[in-house]
Amino acid sequence: MRIVTIGRGNIGGGLARLWREAGHDVEELGRDGGDVADADVVLVAVPGDRISPALGKVAGLAGKIAIDATNVFGERAGGGPSNAEEVKTFTGAPVAKAFNANFASLFDRVREQRVRPSNWYVADEGAVEVTETLIRDAGYDPVLVGDLSRARDLEGAVWLLLGARPPGGVFYRVAMPGEL
Repeated sequence: MRIVTIGRGNIGGGLARLWREAGHDVEELGRDGGDVADADVVLVAVPGDRISPALGKVAGLAGKIAIDATNVFGERAGGGPSNAEEVKTFTGAPVAKAFNANFASLFDRVREQRVRPSNWYVADEGAVEVTETLIRDAGYDPVLVGDLSRARDLEGAVWLLLGARPPGGVFYRVAMPGEL
């Protein structure tokens, strides 16, 4: 799969590395933007209050499936209902919100775990398959918790993990009885 990350930081750069290790073709764009016309999927991994300025520097977004990995810290930028729906205004295509509730500091350790950690995500129907593939290829088990209308709830749930974590972050697992 051809993936372009918009953001080269802890999340964008970390996921790019995991996806390359899984055999994907990954390009990383930084502050100068670039062209995503050849991408199958785009990951948005910029500060949540910088989505519009960052995507404004990117060509070829129209019609691209996107995964929004941003979070809201402090005041929400813009007037949209969620960061994921702000991303959708640029793509006009299916969008998912994923990886915003996983700690980038633990990406190097995800594949060492006895059982796969979970990754909560929400998505438009047309983004589910590619999002689940990329979650698995990063070393996590996907847990669909709603459609894109629940993106703001997932953004808000991050505070639960931040409040419960020791230094360095935590993995979490959603499992049926008997799976642990």
